[in-house]
Amino acid sequence: MAPNRQLTEFNKNTGTKAEEMATKQRDIGVAEFFARNRHLLGFDNPRKALLTTIKEAVDNSLDACEEASIFPEIYIEAIEISPSRFKVIVEDNGPGIVKAQIPKIFGKLLYGSKFHKLSQSRGQQGIGISASVMYGQLTTGKSAKIISKIGANKPAHYYELHLDTKTNKPEILKDDITEWKKDHGTKIELDLEASYLKGAQSVDEYIKETAIANPHATFIYTNPKAEQIIFPKVVEKFPQQPKEITPHPYGVELGVLQAMAKDTQTKTLYQFLTTEFSRVSSKVAKEICENARLSEKIKPKNLARQDIEKLMKGIQETKIMAPPTDCLSPIGAEQLEKGVRKEVNAEFYASVSRPPAVYRGNPFLVEAAVAYGGNQPGDKSARIIRFANRVPLLYQQGACGVTKSIVETGWRNYGLSQSQNSLPIAPLTIVVHIASVWVPFTSESKEAIAHYPEIIKEIKLALQEVGRQLVRYVGKKKRVHAELKKRSYIEKYIPHVAEALQELLEYSDNEKKATEKLLVELLEKHRGELEDISFDEEKNKDYDEEFANIGKEEEEENNEQES
Repeated sequence: MAPNRQLTEFNKNTGTKAEEMATKQRDIGVAEFFARNRHLLGFDNPRKALLTTIKEAVDNSLDACEEASIFPEIYIEAIEISPSRFKVIVEDNGPGIVKAQIPKIFGKLLYGSKFHKLSQSRGQQGIGISASVMYGQLTTGKSAKIISKIGANKPAHYYELHLDTKTNKPEILKDDITEWKKDHGTKIELDLEASYLKGAQSVDEYIKETAIANPHATFIYTNPKAEQIIFPKVVEKFPQQPKEITPHPYGVELGVLQAMAKDTQTKTLYQFLTTEFSRVSSKVAKEICENARLSEKIKPKNLARQDIEKLMKGIQETKIMAPPTDCLSPIGAEQLEKGVRKEVNAEFYASVSRPPAVYRGNPFLVEAAVAYGGNQPGDKSARIIRFANRVPLLYQQGACGVTKSIVETGWRNYGLSQSQNSLPIAPLTIVVHIASVWVPFTSESKEAIAHYPEIIKEIKLALQEVGRQLVRYVGKKKRVHAELKKRSYIEKYIPHVAEALQELLEYSDNEKKATEKLLVELLEKHRGELEDISFDEEKNKDYDEEFANIGKEEEEENNEQES
C-alpha cells in the first residue's frame, strides 16, 4: 500500500475512533461516585458500616442540640433482623428540621450548613447521614424513614425516601403528618446490611467514648442483644457555643484569594481586607497594601493575577494577630476528667486544656487526660482514646497524628516503661482531643488526623503537662511501696531479733514479749506515717520538688527545634 494511502486510512480510522470515544464521555455524579467508592466514607465492611451509620446520626443529633442550646438526650437502638441485616433507630430531642429541608438533608450528598462556615462542629462536608441512607438502600433496597417536629404546636412530618444516585437528589416515596409525643426532635430509621461484634472498634465502644467527650449529654443505647445501657450526663454546664469567624489572611491560598476578590461585594481593596478577613484592622489593611505596593482604592474585581501575587506577598510580610478562638468549643479540663472518671476505672486521673494555637490560619486547641492504675492491665500497651471535635476516632489509629505524638513522647521520663518507637507499657489510658474549625482528616471517613507539625507539637506539649502530674503520683507510689516492702521484711524478723536480744541481755520471757511488742509498735507507727503520705501538692511540696522538672528538658528541646 502506498504511504499516502496508509496515512489517509490512519486519519480516517483515528477520526472515527476519537468520535466514538467522545460519545462515551459524560459527567460523573457525586452520589454515583460515592456509591461505587463507599469505602471512602467508612462503609468498607459490614461491621464498620453499622458503626458509621450510628456515628453519623448521633453526630447530627449532638450538633443540632448544641446549636439550639438543648442538653442532648439521644436514644440509639440497633436491632438484629437477621445475621447480616440490622435496623438502626436514632432519636433525639433537638430543635427538629424544617419540612422543606428534611428530604435534602437525608437524601442529598454534599448538602449542609457547616462546610462554608468557620466554627467548630462535628460534621463538615454534609455527606454523613445521606451516605448512610444511600448505603442502606443499596444493600437492602429499603427506604429511610424520618420523623421530625420543630415545636409543641407544630405537626410532626413523616418521610420515606431514597437517594437517587444518578441525580444526587432525594426521591420521596411518602410525605405525611403523623402523631408524635415529643415536643421537638428528629428520628431516623434505617435498614442496612451489617454485622455486630463487641470490642475496641464496636458500636458499644463508640457510644462509651462519645459519652466521655460529651459529659453534658445523655445516651440511652440498646444493643443488638437487647441489652440497654444508659450513659447519664455528669455535668450541668453547657459547652461554650462556638462563634463563626471569617478566614484568617495567613491561611488563604493564592487561588482562594483570587476567587474571593472576584466574588466580593466591596468596592475597594481596603474594604475587602477589613471586612472579608479576621484580625485585619484599618492599620493592618494599610500596611498590607503598602507591602504589596497596591493602592487601597483599587477595586478587588480589577486585580490581575500578578496583583494577587503581590497581595499574597504583602500579607506574608505583615505581622497579623492570630485568629480569634471563640470559634472553638473545647470540652474543658475539668469536664474531660469527669467524663474519663465515669467510664475508666483507675486510681489516678489528670487532665489539661492547652491554650489555642494555629495551623494554616485555622485556630485549634488540644486537650489531654490520663487515667492510671485501677483494673487496667499493666503488661500491655497504653490504651489510646482519640477525639476530634468531640467525636471518637476508632479506626486508623496507627496512621493518626495523635498516635505519632504519643509514641514520640518520652514516657520513661514520667516513670513508665517504653521501648523505642512504641507506646508505653503501663496500666494507662491516654485521651487526646483536638478542637478546630477545620480538622485536617486524612480521608472523607474522618478516622485519623493529618501529621501537621503544629498539631503534633501541641499534642506533645499537652501530654508532657499531664505526664508531669502523673510522674509525681507514680514516683510517690513506688517510694511508698519500696518502704513498706522493707518494713515487711523487718517485721518478719522481729521475733528473731527479740530472741537474739534475750540471749545477749539475758531477758526474761516477759521482757522478750515486751521488747517484741515495742518493736512492732514502732514499726506500725512509722508505717502509718508512710500510708498517710498525701498526694496533694500543697502538703508535699518538698517531695514534689524531686519530680517538678521531669520532662521539662524534652519540652524545652522540642521548643528549641521548633524555633
